[in-house]
Amino acid sequence: MQAFQVKAPHDYQVAEVDPPKVAAGEALVRVAFAGICGSDMHIIHGDNAFVRFPRITGHEFAGVVEAVGEGVAEVFVGDRVCIDPVISCGQCYPCRIGRPNVCSSLEVIGVHRDGGFEEFVAVPAANVHQLPDHIGLDAAALVEPYTIAANVLDRMQPHPGDRLMILGAGVIGLTILQMALAKGIKEVIVTDVINERLAAAKQLGAAQVFNSREQDVEKEVLALTQGEGVPLIADAACVPALLPQMLRLASPAGRIGLLGFSVQPSELVQLEVIKKELTLVGSRLNNRKFPEVLKLMASGQLDPLALVSHRLPLSDMPSAIDMLDHRPEEARKVLIQISA
Repeated sequence: MQAFQVKAPHDYQVAEVDPPKVAAGEALVRVAFAGICGSDMHIIHGDNAFVRFPRITGHEFAGVVEAVGEGVAEVFVGDRVCIDPVISCGQCYPCRIGRPNVCSSLEVIGVHRDGGFEEFVAVPAANVHQLPDHIGLDAAALVEPYTIAANVLDRMQPHPGDRLMILGAGVIGLTILQMALAKGIKEVIVTDVINERLAAAKQLGAAQVFNSREQDVEKEVLALTQGEGVPLIADAACVPALLPQMLRLASPAGRIGLLGFSVQPSELVQLEVIKKELTLVGSRLNNRKFPEVLKLMASGQLDPLALVSHRLPLSDMPSAIDMLDHRPEEARKVLIQISA
């Protein structure tokens, strides 16, 4: 079968590989669509400390169940499904307190084990989620990015009437925007350095957008909030150097959600945190958010296909990677079609 395989940093190709065997407790899924994520690009560039090479990447995908292993009782051949990539042990401290997304033995499909950029993939049946009838497999491949958004918003604990500021209008920023509006946050500010992305954010419901290369974001936001600052700030830009600005823009009692995996240090002025009693929270992957996202998607409150800028066959993965590397302003979500 065909698969996109990363053998080592910067060494990748669409190759012929042996199809996986389905083990007890697993489901074999014929992949229909898979999305390219920024973390896939980090693996390709050698910037992901967790990956084990060689690796078939892809953690955003949907398809149809082809077979089930011994002991699988709630997943059936023919089911249309999407896959939660988070695999946890169920026994360590994070698992015991309901935080399996930071399990001490965490494995992520597409990072620690082979993922969705292949014709067939074997996954734990416990990670399989059946789709409502009217959610297409293309849209279902994008459930996972929305779970990232749901997770960071829950970590920030919004209160009624809170305003949200999102740094970065890439795919994750736009999913946070849509998820925030679906959860009842009425006013969302979005910043970025690419006007095309800001236009997309405005179209999807952002109340205000600012280009941080062309405008003084601190001046604009503090004027907008009458000097109070913003209660909720989500860092979807994932640039460590932006943390001091986030601390200054946060309102007293504000909450800042951090999503980046950069190993570069950030300057943290303790006075800013203490005088406002700020809360800084990390958010990794998702903590069992697939049912919530599927419900919102089924109700029409989320529009995943609005994020898709390109649909390409698996054979075009190398050209898609080149575009994302060298012409990122041309793309939002690149969706790879793997089977009909």
